[in-house]
Amino acid sequence: MIRSATKLTSVLAAVAALGISAPASAAPTHAAAPPRAFAAKSCSSGYTRAVINGSVKCLRTGEFCTHSADRQYRHYGFRCVSYYRNVGRYRLTHA
Repeated sequence: MIRSATKLTSVLAAVAALGISAPASAAPTHAAAPPRAFAAKSCSSGYTRAVINGSVKCLRTGEFCTHSADRQYRHYGFRCVSYYRNVGRYRLTHA
């Protein structure tokens, strides 16, 4: 421990003697990490990529859907309609 303290002191003295200012922070000067790349969800052929209720969905005629999001489905050319009157489930059709 004494050796490292002695080395640090001698380096700081040499920097001061040369008139070179030390960096204000002791943080490393390496470049910031590059931003992470996220792969976008892709859909198979025959599907339409859409963002419904904040999440990415792959839409196709006949798939189940959420009726309350019908307005969002219409943006992508689909409608969410009841496929049986006595069942409370919905499927996508083309608008």
